[in-house]
Amino acid sequence: MTKFIFLLLPFLAFSQKTETIDLSKSIKNSKANYKSFTVIDKRSNPEIGSVVYHKDQVNLVFENNAETDFKNWFYKYNPVRGNEELVLLLENIALTEDKQEKFSIGKLEIRASTFIKKEDGYHFLYRKDTVTTVSSRTTPYLAQSLSKKLTLTFTELMKKSYEAKQWDFAVSETELPNYTTVLKDKLEILKTDELKEGVYKDYYSFFTHKPEQGFTIETDKKGVVTKAVNGDKKEPIRNYYAFVHNGVPFKTIPVGYVEIFRDDQGLFIEAKKEELYPESNSPMIMLGGGVAGIIGSVVANVAITAIDAKAAKKRSAMAGSEVILDPLTGNYILPQDFMKK
Repeated sequence: MTKFIFLLLPFLAFSQKTETIDLSKSIKNSKANYKSFTVIDKRSNPEIGSVVYHKDQVNLVFENNAETDFKNWFYKYNPVRGNEELVLLLENIALTEDKQEKFSIGKLEIRASTFIKKEDGYHFLYRKDTVTTVSSRTTPYLAQSLSKKLTLTFTELMKKSYEAKQWDFAVSETELPNYTTVLKDKLEILKTDELKEGVYKDYYSFFTHKPEQGFTIETDKKGVVTKAVNGDKKEPIRNYYAFVHNGVPFKTIPVGYVEIFRDDQGLFIEAKKEELYPESNSPMIMLGGGVAGIIGSVVANVAITAIDAKAAKKRSAMAGSEVILDPLTGNYILPQDFMKK
């Protein structure tokens, strides 16, 4: 038995390979307003995971370690120092492989967030909470492909963070591992029963329940909301993240707007893939100066479901899905297989 193990070990060692994550894309911040960059690694497992290429197990790894590599990456492209302290919180980076009969699917889960550190604590900026999959039907090099996707995901996270508005609410260091719950508990829109009328420029103003001052809502003859008005200033309603009209909240989407609902889990809308991601040549694309320009599709009647009972009846016959609104980014949290519908 001992002899057998001795002969097997060299084979196992030979079958182990690595794919090193290449953090080389530019993440330069043109504002150059950070004096330091800190990485806090709160992952339960520092190992990322592996996939199989032919008969070799390929481990996805950092060149040194996560903290060192992310810091080296940031300072390479941001040598100029500013006044603020940027913090990257790593929550999860996990690679798994789902083996089928004739192919396999590599799945990479990433959850990470950024903050500005101040004297009163950590002020949230942005986060990525995503799952990326690659099939061996597309490429046999799963580890290499997923390594590139990891780099792209963190590149987007950093660039979005540079542009993001830092939250007024601070999270203490002890609260940091549970920051999502802490911040959600502070959002008035998730607790109030009386919504403030008006338009909300971005997701942050909506979830903190702070409409644009001085603006009123303008509708057309059918009662469809078309513009936000402040004196001589008029803007298409599509320029806003959301609005509240007659006590009802609505989310603007590419083909118009839909009602926002609330349950114990948070806020969500009911929508279809064609409404959130219409084709560029689709008749569902918004035309003209606002929602009133929508033409040519039953689905496009989404904008007038609260006004036109006939259109609402037609749309209700077309199955939609509950799409959650992420309170920390304003992005859609899509249900499984949503993009395949």
